[in-house]
Amino acid sequence: MPEKQAALASWELPEALWEVLEPLVPVRNWWMGRPTQVDLRQVAAGIFYVLRTGMQWRALPREQFGAPSTVYYYFQQWRDCGVFEKLWAKAAERYDELQGIDWLWQSVDGTMTKAPQGGEKNRPQSHRPGQVGDEAEPARGRQGDPVGSGDGGCQRA
Repeated sequence: MPEKQAALASWELPEALWEVLEPLVPVRNWWMGRPTQVDLRQVAAGIFYVLRTGMQWRALPREQFGAPSTVYYYFQQWRDCGVFEKLWAKAAERYDELQGIDWLWQSVDGTMTKAPQGGEKNRPQSHRPGQVGDEAEPARGRQGDPVGSGDGGCQRA
């Protein structure tokens, strides 16, 4: 009689999921000051725990997942590198293989008209010069590069 697998909690990572997630995780940035000797599977479990339960990052059980600040650091890094989008795409591919996705039927939920701003429609326009969005100066990082430029440490070994 085959052994039954113990039921996993909704935030715990099955081995099959970790095998898909692990190659998507970027190289660790040891120069950024965060611990590099952490168990990334434990970190991933902590991330899914917070996302599943909705608890605050600071309330994350340290004994089970490690330091909340470390888990949050890796969440931010993985989010910025697109790890979760790639994982979602892989999951959709896998589901399509197993069950099939009807790609012909799609739905968009949103408003198709401009939302009313309130007030009178024919009020006088301001005579003060306004700043156009592309006239704004981009934020600069420490080296003078625009913030958000570069890969943000998302290289894969």
